[in-house]
Amino acid sequence: MPGLRELIQSSLAGRVCFMGLGNVEGGDDGFGVRLAEELERAGLPDVVVGGTAPERLAGRCVAEGFDHLVFLDAADVGAAPGSVVFLNSQEMAARFPQISTHRISLGMLAKYVESSGKTRAWLLGAQPATLRRATAISPAIQSTVTALTELITSVMSEAMQT
Repeated sequence: MPGLRELIQSSLAGRVCFMGLGNVEGGDDGFGVRLAEELERAGLPDVVVGGTAPERLAGRCVAEGFDHLVFLDAADVGAAPGSVVFLNSQEMAARFPQISTHRISLGMLAKYVESSGKTRAWLLGAQPATLRRATAISPAIQSTVTALTELITSVMSEAMQT
């Protein structure tokens, strides 16, 4: 089974937009926003902070002609805190059909993004340790943010050189 690096490399050919989702006052729910902020600081182009209302920005990403839109979000997948999942739109819709902390579920948002026929939707999610109200994320999620920042910037840098 391929590792996360190989999965991302093989799945994300072409133009990629990363969109950070979540509530930064909701503890680990702020994972996606925190990761997007780190990717921006690392100089990665095409990073958007969608916060708690990603539906406002998803259409813009599709209109700009991205081949892929990767949602960065906390995702309760029943794993150890900080564990990472990388899901395509069908997997997202199956796991997150309606229930969501966002106004629209990720499954529905992924269907909307892919209805253009051009842009594919993905979820790069991390298992939260807690969703209690807090402005800081847990140590497990902070470690995941750090590791994913390094992995994503490395993979995208390699892709730009080829």
